[in-house]
Amino acid sequence: MASVAEATRETFDELVATGLVLVDVWGPDCRPCVALGTHVEGIAESHPELAVVKLDASKARRLCIAHQVRGLPTLLLFRDGREVARISHPGLQPAQLDRWLATELGRLHAEEE
Repeated sequence: MASVAEATRETFDELVATGLVLVDVWGPDCRPCVALGTHVEGIAESHPELAVVKLDASKARRLCIAHQVRGLPTLLLFRDGREVARISHPGLQPAQLDRWLATELGRLHAEEE
């Protein structure tokens, strides 16, 4: 079973430093964020090439500001420590997230060839 890492201010940079990493920036008071939580865990299962990390925005405000996260839910895609894509929408649905992720992973794969 693939696991989802919990990032903190102290561990964030290390967690996104290598490989492909999907960061779920969420908040406990954000209903769409909580609703997407199980789906994000499923992404970790179905995409073994992808590390999945959750970042509680309420505990990492400065980190969110540094990464210009202006609304929740926001999902950031990192490759080797550099943000390469993001999706942010207050009404984000699982199907939208899946389409976005498939598109971005396809784009990144094409760049590698």
